[in-house]
Amino acid sequence: MRLPSWLSQHLAALRALLVFTVLLGLAYPLALVGAGTLPGLSGKADGSLLTANGTTVGSALLGQSFTDADGNPVPRYFQSRPSAAGDGYDPTATAASNLGPESVVDTIATDPQESTPSLLTQVCARSRAVGELNGVDGRRPYCTTDGVGAVLAVFRAGGLTGQVTRVVSVNQIAPGTPFVTTYEGVPVTLAQPGEDYVAAGALVTPVRGDAPAEPAVPADAVTASGSGLDPHISPAYAQIQVARVARERGADPAEVRRLVAEHTTGRAFGFMGEPGVNVLKLNLALDEEFPAR
Repeated sequence: MRLPSWLSQHLAALRALLVFTVLLGLAYPLALVGAGTLPGLSGKADGSLLTANGTTVGSALLGQSFTDADGNPVPRYFQSRPSAAGDGYDPTATAASNLGPESVVDTIATDPQESTPSLLTQVCARSRAVGELNGVDGRRPYCTTDGVGAVLAVFRAGGLTGQVTRVVSVNQIAPGTPFVTTYEGVPVTLAQPGEDYVAAGALVTPVRGDAPAEPAVPADAVTASGSGLDPHISPAYAQIQVARVARERGADPAEVRRLVAEHTTGRAFGFMGEPGVNVLKLNLALDEEFPAR
C-alpha cells in the first residue's frame, strides 16, 4: 500500500529529526565531554580553575577585584583594571559601560544618588586614585586636580560665535573652586544641580591643562574592558604597582618584577593583541613566595 505523499514527507522529516537529535543532541556533546577528560584538557574544560591551599580561588580566564569589604584596594596585591560587569567582575552581568569619547559632561542632580559621572570624569577619578595608591603622577589631560573632567560650558552672544557672556565649569559644583578662574576674560562659575547647559545653548569646551601628554597611569588602569571580565592588565600597569606591592610584602622589588615577567604573556601568534599580565596568577605567586606579613 502506497502512503500518501504528504504522510511520506512528514515521516521523512521525523526520521531526519530523530537522526540529528541523536547525532547532535547526544553523540556530539558526549564526545566533547569525553575529549574534555583527556590529560592536558581536563583543567581547561572545567574552567581553568586556580586553587590555593586546596581551595578554589577563581579562574585564570576571569578577572576579579582585590579589594576589602569597603571596596578599597588591598595594598599587598596587584590591582585589576576597572570592571563595568555588575558591581565589578560579575560573570552573570558581563557588560561594558557603553560610554564613548563624547561622554564628557556629568549629569548632576540634587540627589547625589541620581548623579551620573561622564566617562571623562570616571577616567579622571580613577587616574587620580591609581596615582595616589601607587605614588605616581595621576594627572591626565582634560582632568581637574580634584579628579573630574575639565570641561566648560561657554555661552556666546551669537550662539556659536560672538563675545563670551557666561562660562560654567559643568562638572564641578559648590562648595569648591573652578579649575580655571576666567575664560576669555569672563569669570567661571560652578555648575548648578539639575541644569542642562548644553540644551541651553552652551558650547562644550574641554580644557587640556598642563598634564603630561603621556600619563604615568596607563589607559587600562582607568577604563573597563568590553566584557568587564578581562583577567589581564598591561605590563605598564603592573610595573607602576611593583614598588607598592614590594613594600607591603617586605620583598625586593627586583624579585617582584621577576614574578611580573614570569606571568606576562606575549601577543597571540606573535602579532595579535598586546602582552598581558594575569593578575590572579601573579597574586597567587606572590602569596606563595612572599606571604603577607
